[in-house]
Amino acid sequence: MLETEINPNDELWLSKVEAPQIISDPNLFGWDDEADLVVAGLGGAGIAAANEALDQQLSVIGIDKTNGGGSTAKSGGVFYAGGGTPIQHAAGVEDTPENMFNYLIQETGDIIKKSTLKKFCETSAENTQWLMDNGVQFESSYYKIKTSYPGAGYYLYHSDNSLVPSYMQNAIPAPRGHRGYEEGPFRPIGVGGTIFYPLKKSAIKKGLKIFPQTEARSLVITAEGVVAGIKVLMLPSGNLAEKHKKLTDRGEMFQMLLPPSYPGSKFLQLIGNFFIKKAQKIEQHHRQVKYIRAKKGVCLSTGGFIYNRQMVKEYAPKYFNGMPLGTSNDQGCGIRLGQSVGGKSDHMNRVTAWRFLNPPLAFANGIVVNKDGRRFCNEMVYGATLGDAMCEHNEGKAYLIIDAKLFEEAKIQSNEALPFQRDMAKMLMYFNAKKRKNLIDISKIYGLPPDNLISEVDEYNESAKAGSSCKFGKGANDVKELNGPFYIMDISIDSKLAPLTTLTLGGLMVNEETGEVLNQNKEEIKGLYAAGRTAVGICSNIYVSGLSIADCIFSGRRIGQNLK
Repeated sequence: MLETEINPNDELWLSKVEAPQIISDPNLFGWDDEADLVVAGLGGAGIAAANEALDQQLSVIGIDKTNGGGSTAKSGGVFYAGGGTPIQHAAGVEDTPENMFNYLIQETGDIIKKSTLKKFCETSAENTQWLMDNGVQFESSYYKIKTSYPGAGYYLYHSDNSLVPSYMQNAIPAPRGHRGYEEGPFRPIGVGGTIFYPLKKSAIKKGLKIFPQTEARSLVITAEGVVAGIKVLMLPSGNLAEKHKKLTDRGEMFQMLLPPSYPGSKFLQLIGNFFIKKAQKIEQHHRQVKYIRAKKGVCLSTGGFIYNRQMVKEYAPKYFNGMPLGTSNDQGCGIRLGQSVGGKSDHMNRVTAWRFLNPPLAFANGIVVNKDGRRFCNEMVYGATLGDAMCEHNEGKAYLIIDAKLFEEAKIQSNEALPFQRDMAKMLMYFNAKKRKNLIDISKIYGLPPDNLISEVDEYNESAKAGSSCKFGKGANDVKELNGPFYIMDISIDSKLAPLTTLTLGGLMVNEETGEVLNQNKEEIKGLYAAGRTAVGICSNIYVSGLSIADCIFSGRRIGQNLK
């Protein structure tokens, strides 16, 4: 199936989004409300677009299937920024837009124009200040050691591959992970609220009108193809809306308690679905059809499609067995809305898969091999880089091998890690790890070719003995000699006890100067814009922590600045 051919009548449409409604004259149509900009999806990108448009003295209406926040609010709250941000300066860190560009070009490749990446880097410090001006708080406590997420009390860290030797050849390392600051007990989930909720509060103060519990169902266009507005299904405010919100929140809470592959998770999923279905019944019987006019444009910012499992199976089958990361409303409706009026999608097969090994550092001191018993990556790289190598080139199969000494070190290190890091590591060590005296016996557990595995360990040990980096560029200090007995852990995408989190990166193609959605001929669709994970953007090639939220702010503000 070609992406260019899909429409709402296609059996593979896999969405509730309807065909556009065509009207003759927007001035004569019976609109229920209107604004210069109508934002569909109030997550990080949507709230950035709203704030910027309001700064330009434009009126804005925001609609959201829930109450706003999206995956941004649910995330770990990391904003990727550099080039000399106020926080970097406060931490005594030197960085320039050119240095930031030299690093990021290694991650983005040709997914976007070089001029777009340069602008992203050149405006990064200003975007950070813009967030702060709108109430977002950051903090300059600098965590200097390579990690997937900083320890409690640290807010600035290397959230990428900048400390990996091969990347250091092209750019001077600088910490660019800016974690949102919050007081009180530390928790890794929901810290994104430190970024979203101040922006929401700021936008409301500027005049944003929000319609929560409202679902975009189709676009309204003129006969000439200009997007004039949007048809929505709106749940009226009141007791029913409050009941709907409580049921939805309770259902999602149960569904998020355990990864879907963990023992006991199916029971929790059933409980969660019970509440979700009750909320859906309220939607079915009480939502009202409303039409909202967009005098200057509609912004599509409803996130990706990772929770639309049929779409994932269709577009990105390599990642179907991964664990969805985001919210249950990441159903691809924004992408489908754009496609319904001829919008062109791209890179729909791109998904980021996060296989984090560090902490505990001892895991990354070991080796990861594929089903052929061969190493294929530097184990110290950022988790999404390892996950990409696993899924794109090794059929999603990977096995972590360490020795008894590293195993004991991992126990100690995991106890010092954050709770979510500690729990994942212990799940691997106590329920996934299998111990054998030698590599021949280790290879038999998952049917790995023993000669290949022995050869890889011997070569790795030679590097350790020589005090040199390995063939994949792992630094000499991180290469540790492996001696029996050995442990092996299945960290494949389909491993039941090592869930691999996944997030879609592809979406609608846009004019990279304005954010306007492009049609099949790569011409702008008048009145239609897209941002965040609904659109192809900065992180659509591969992901590093904070890059998605940074792209949401960058692409959202771009729309607010370029409404015609």
